[in-house]
Amino acid sequence: MDETSRALEQPRLHRDSPSEHNSVYQAHNSSFTGVNSGIQVVANSGSINAIFHSESDQFEASENQKCLQALHATDPDLDKARIKDNKGGLLDKAYRWVFENANFKRWRYEQETQLLWVKGDPGKGKTMLLCGIIDEMIKSTLASETTVIFFFCEAADARLNNATGVLRGLIFMFVVRYPSLISHVRREYDKGGAKVFEDKNAWYALLGILTNILQDSLLQRTYLIIDALDECSTGLNKLLGLIVEKSALHTNVKWLVSSRNWPSIEQTIENAPKKERLWLELNQASVSEAVGFFIHANVDTLTKKKKYSNDIRDAVLQHLLTNAHGTFLWVALVCEELARFDVPKWDFRETLQQIPAGLDQLYRRMLDQIDKANYSKLCKSILRIVTIVYRPITLDELGSYIELPQDAQPSDLDEIIGLCGSFLTLRGSKISLVHQSAKDFLLRHGVDEIFPHGEKNLHYEIFSNSLYAMANTLRRDIYHLSHPGYPIDRVRQPQPDPLAVVGYACLYWVDHLEMCSNQFCASMSDDYAEGGAIDAFFVNDYLHWLEAISLMKGMSEGTASILKLEKLIESEVQNASLIDRAKDASRFVLYHQTAIRNWPLQVYASALIFSPLNSITKIQYQAQQPLWMIESPDMENQWTPCLQTLEGHANEVNSVCFSHDSRLLASASTDCAVKIWNSSSGECLTTLEHSVKVDSVCFSDDSGLLASASVDSTIQLWDTSKWQRVMTIEDDDGDFTSVTFFAARESQNERNKKDKHLNFLASGSSDGTLKLWDAQNGTCFKIIKGHNAPISEITISHDCQLLASASLDSTIKIWDLKSGECIRILNEQKKAVYSVAFSHDSKLLVSSSLDQKLKMWKTGTWEYLQTFGNSTPLDGMYSVKFSHNSRLLASGSSDDTVILWDTSSGQRIHSFTGHRDSVFCIAFSHDSQRLASASSDRTVRIWDVTSSQHLDDFESHYYARPIFSDDSRLLASVSGSGPYSIKIWDALGGRCLQRIKDWGPIIYTLMFSSDLRFLASHSGDDTVRVWDVSNGKCIQAIKANMGVRQCFSDNPDLRSFDGTVKLSSVFRYGLSEHSILTLPHVPKSGIGIRGGCITWNSECLLWLPPDYRPAGSSSTVISKSTVCICCASGRVLFFTFDSAMLSRFLATPDTVEVQN
Repeated sequence: MDETSRALEQPRLHRDSPSEHNSVYQAHNSSFTGVNSGIQVVANSGSINAIFHSESDQFEASENQKCLQALHATDPDLDKARIKDNKGGLLDKAYRWVFENANFKRWRYEQETQLLWVKGDPGKGKTMLLCGIIDEMIKSTLASETTVIFFFCEAADARLNNATGVLRGLIFMFVVRYPSLISHVRREYDKGGAKVFEDKNAWYALLGILTNILQDSLLQRTYLIIDALDECSTGLNKLLGLIVEKSALHTNVKWLVSSRNWPSIEQTIENAPKKERLWLELNQASVSEAVGFFIHANVDTLTKKKKYSNDIRDAVLQHLLTNAHGTFLWVALVCEELARFDVPKWDFRETLQQIPAGLDQLYRRMLDQIDKANYSKLCKSILRIVTIVYRPITLDELGSYIELPQDAQPSDLDEIIGLCGSFLTLRGSKISLVHQSAKDFLLRHGVDEIFPHGEKNLHYEIFSNSLYAMANTLRRDIYHLSHPGYPIDRVRQPQPDPLAVVGYACLYWVDHLEMCSNQFCASMSDDYAEGGAIDAFFVNDYLHWLEAISLMKGMSEGTASILKLEKLIESEVQNASLIDRAKDASRFVLYHQTAIRNWPLQVYASALIFSPLNSITKIQYQAQQPLWMIESPDMENQWTPCLQTLEGHANEVNSVCFSHDSRLLASASTDCAVKIWNSSSGECLTTLEHSVKVDSVCFSDDSGLLASASVDSTIQLWDTSKWQRVMTIEDDDGDFTSVTFFAARESQNERNKKDKHLNFLASGSSDGTLKLWDAQNGTCFKIIKGHNAPISEITISHDCQLLASASLDSTIKIWDLKSGECIRILNEQKKAVYSVAFSHDSKLLVSSSLDQKLKMWKTGTWEYLQTFGNSTPLDGMYSVKFSHNSRLLASGSSDDTVILWDTSSGQRIHSFTGHRDSVFCIAFSHDSQRLASASSDRTVRIWDVTSSQHLDDFESHYYARPIFSDDSRLLASVSGSGPYSIKIWDALGGRCLQRIKDWGPIIYTLMFSSDLRFLASHSGDDTVRVWDVSNGKCIQAIKANMGVRQCFSDNPDLRSFDGTVKLSSVFRYGLSEHSILTLPHVPKSGIGIRGGCITWNSECLLWLPPDYRPAGSSSTVISKSTVCICCASGRVLFFTFDSAMLSRFLATPDTVEVQN
């Protein structure tokens, strides 16, 4: 057991040895062995609890270790050791001056100073200075309860160049230093596993963990040190905001950060109330003295290596001291030049004379040297690739973008990198620029040499070469997983990794296309043409690419790339065929991304099987559908209007709202959570926790705030940039049922950049009260009372003059927002009013109620205009919303449907079906192109409003599990919502042969007789009825008195899910008697269904999209190799599998054996 593992067994913030804890377990364990073990079990029965407790501790320690391993992305202790080694070691004299600096001492010793910012120009030695500070402070705090936590940002390392990585590294160090803090990490890890530290939500999960750690009462004095903020390429603003906020909150935690002199960083740090600056340029004497120590050390090393005489040594020393100008990096680069084997010691003077003072001048000389070399073209091609890519690339990946000399091999690339002067460094197999200042120089001053044809042309080259590399590398089942249900969390990279050469290409090719897309040239025209490179990608490699993206755990990035590609193609070309391919590819990945993300090879199974018949992607890859599928259900002809189904809530979803740029979607649920979704990709970005049910959610006008109202009489305000709670508004008068933002009329008329974010809130409560709140300080400035029952929804006109409130007292009241006076009462509704909405031009008001009507009024005169759905009674309407162009109206109802209406004619345009329970809330995107609906079925669905396809309404409410006949030729199912119908199907052809109407109570179970002449049903009145299959007549009814609810057939017996048979075996024992037989339920191998998948030997075989899952636990039946599923939509699906082929080719998936 390593040191970290042992430390994790500690229950407190303590760093002593856990050996005593281990010995307890070992002692108890040994007492139950040997000759007297049986006697000891009795005699020591009082110790059993202690033993189980000890075993539990061991289990927890194991889980803690797994959690720490999942959290680990880098070890900052090792990063510091590597950095010091790469820079030639740390000199005490080069950093000790800082401990006498007045600014530093104020930060270190005075309570009023919590944040120190060390800033300086490139090459001034900031990183090594912080290494020295860290080492010295660790030494000085060993005997105290103080600890030092640190992180080094590096732009060239994907693990170290983003805000999420910073938090991950800091938390890792906290847990290693104080093992009991693992409890804060485990709360998130236990919910989502390792992906909680890696997916798009990772920042928010880690932010919550770090916040809890900093608030831990056992945490003593802590120094948090972050180096090179300017090299945090992703999420820098979030990280700066965190530093400023936390440095002001926790007096026991002091922060030290370093960066270059960036105005953007200074502007944010300026907001910190307890800060100090240490500007290296203002401490020139101290820095120059430190550089002098560094020069002496490096010249001593050179003297030993090159065997300099004293005269040469003194000359080199003097030259460096004269020209260094306080820049460590310049000294290091010059010494590296002098140390080269091709620079003889007797030529040092000529070499030094050619090396200019100043970093930019030195970089210019290095570039000029490359320009004159025989290998200039090759080096420049490498430099431009490394400079322009979005992350450091590997040697394998670089080979896809450069042309090697005729006799060079890919194995020679590391040697070729060494020819690029001192611009590049090679860490393992990753290539990066030596310093951020080198990249800045090349982009500012090396453009003519490195990018002779412009940056856009280089982006095009990378795009084109990426497609070529993918076409020559990608193939089906590239990791040889074989099993379609091989889960991504068991996949390990094989060695060698066949995806190593195209890792960068797969993730970034669309980004490079985007960068050159507005420079439309002849080559790009060919790429966009029919049969061109992009068309070939969709035709030949699209599914292989999706598989590869999943294997690289980049499904979110891949989905975003395809959506971006679709927009590029639409805007750039007139090729209708390619546009259609791109649109279909987007629908394909949006609909199937969950399956592909979790089981990479489902892209060839579930994704193809459950795509519509006319899907271009499905047709193109028809031949790649699984051979073990004999029969699959017929799909719809076209993609349904449902773009995505967002799953994740554990209970009914009560409210949805788009942000004003339509990029985000918020959903509120009875599961005490608000989830934030990327409305394009469907990815859940973060979850905002509440303690009770959340009824309403709303974005502010600028989308900078989110309000969520819950039944504990609180409204939570969240900062959408960090997803942190910024305010809690409490009210003791009643539970909040609805909340919405609005801007004051004065700020609407006088709005400017300074005051555009002024926000106010209106709330409705269960006691019938309306309240207006100032969102800046949480104060209530107006109370409006008027309803006699709970308020179901409030809405504010878009000109911010009127407020409308809908109530369960069957009225709608219109209020003057400024005066708070009720100016109109609309009481045409006969039942409770659930929803009310203004049109975007504030000229119309519409309401929905339980009287099955949608009604519309004209504002101002309040003239009643029309009722929607007069010709057809509608089920209870829970929600209604106008589109933002006021041309459309959408309603959600208790019949699980969303209906789209034409506001001018009142005619129904579409009926969107797919939800499996009542639709409580709907919301249009701000471009009126998409519609989101929230349902009691725990899902949020996003619909394409522009779709012209009308979906038929199906029967729903399946209760009885469908049942096969013994020979699997017939199938019986129950449908309807009262009266209930029994349908008998041709199981092979899928045709309905007989419909039996049963006017009795709900039907729970069915069974065929062995000769197929009769069918038995068991109903909610505990009656078993026997039906004649040929004519549908009931020939006998038997009172069972058994309270049966769910059974399924497993020929020749009937078994319930708990293993007990409770339905009369009417055909075996006669029509007038019944019996109860108890059998153990033994899970069988072969075909099954579990967790949204059809399984083979209990492993996922075919993932079922939400629309094609069983309506309930009694809606599936399996007979031999055939599976029948009754869906909530009313569809009956038949699947037939080749069991013999499955047995031959599909073993239980195991982890791929790899060599690490």
